Amino acid sequence: MKLAFHIVDVFAEEKLQGNQLAVFRDEEGVSTGLMQRIAKEMNYSESTFITAVDTKRHVYKVRIFTPESELPFAGHPTLGTAYVIQQTIIRDEVPSLTLDLDAGMIPVTFSYADGEPDVLWMRQLNPVFGETHPPEPIAEIIGLRPEDIDQDYPVQEVSTGVPFFMIPLKDGDALKRVKLDAEKLKTYTRDTEAKWPHMFCREPENPGNHLKCRMITTFTEDPATGSANGCLAGYLVKHRYLDTDTIDVRVEQGAEVGRPSLIYLKATEKSHDEIEVNVGGRCAMVAHGHLV
Repeated sequence: MKLAFHIVDVFAEEKLQGNQLAVFRDEEGVSTGLMQRIAKEMNYSESTFITAVDTKRHVYKVRIFTPESELPFAGHPTLGTAYVIQQTIIRDEVPSLTLDLDAGMIPVTFSYADGEPDVLWMRQLNPVFGETHPPEPIAEIIGLRPEDIDQDYPVQEVSTGVPFFMIPLKDGDALKRVKLDAEKLKTYTRDTEAKWPHMFCREPENPGNHLKCRMITTFTEDPATGSANGCLAGYLVKHRYLDTDTIDVRVEQGAEVGRPSLIYLKATEKSHDEIEVNVGGRCAMVAHGHLV
């Protein structure tokens, strides 16, 4: 078996930033168990496998794995895999393509600059707003005081395919002081849909951007989380966090782990129960090879 792969940085304004992704072209019918072991070997937050190709309709079946388990959807693997497909399979300036994921059909659109992909955009699923949570136990889990949480807005579970806790913080200082207690998080989330916290505030490091965020799991801090930021886009609109039912913002993530990332968010309230969410970012090809 010689399994071709590409490594790409996603939500990266330049190479060696953003969130790393390994994309494999599975033309031999790799088993689920082997996919999982390969993802563990790569040890990125996610690896993807392109398992079926429909070049006429530009629909591509893709599976997503963390080092520990398979996911129905994830943001940076969606954009990064679409970028690799355009660069290595299509090799032409297509306006869009669709990834067939376990969570559903996710369209990705392209803009181009000098013949190369510029910002890629994915239309995420309609956000689902779940339970709200009191600030006190959430603050204890993330190593902060309850008063560090902006209580003008709820701590709420939101999903566009994968649920996260949306946690609004008052300022950048609180965001920097976050220190997750993994055991308390595991205990608290035994009976919740969401498992991971996504913290954000209005104080980006670059004043040309709008927000800054962090997403920390029980085993890592993510440099850039497209799925969580899609949830954030829906949250910003639903709760009028920016005083409008339409947003077009840039969100920083990843500085704390040495992988600065920039996520573009657009969202519009279409009706009482529908918010159109689009998450964008740039990608950079880093390496390619074969698994032998």
